[in-house]
Amino acid sequence: MADKSKRDALDIELDAARERGSRRRDEEPRATAAYYDTASGRIVVDLTNGCTFMFPAHLAQGLSGADPELIAEVEVEPYGFALHWEKLDADLTIAGLLAGMFGSKTWMAEIGRTGGSRKSEAKTAASRANGAKGGRPRKQQAA
Repeated sequence: MADKSKRDALDIELDAARERGSRRRDEEPRATAAYYDTASGRIVVDLTNGCTFMFPAHLAQGLSGADPELIAEVEVEPYGFALHWEKLDADLTIAGLLAGMFGSKTWMAEIGRTGGSRKSEAKTAASRANGAKGGRPRKQQAA
């Protein structure tokens, strides 16, 4: 009797998972094709909703610093929910990419840290102008 109730519970879980997958296929944009544009250094992804999405390959975890020939070996996973690079052992979900997530939280933090540390004439000028106004305001202590 216990085995039958376990099988019944498993059948219910499987049916629910199939329903979620079906709904996801119908509602979420998925990739129909993807390729690496060597001229721009971007991955170009055609979506089921008719849109095309592009992102710089160097932003993506597993692709940054990789050989362009290996980046060009992008594959669309079955059902179009992800992109895969076999030789680079890299996978990126379409939902994550569309949300601006190009890797793990640690990877995204590193992208932000290195981007924020870049030097430019505009940043230097803005920093000097802010300093002339008295600099960054002091944080207020919570009362």
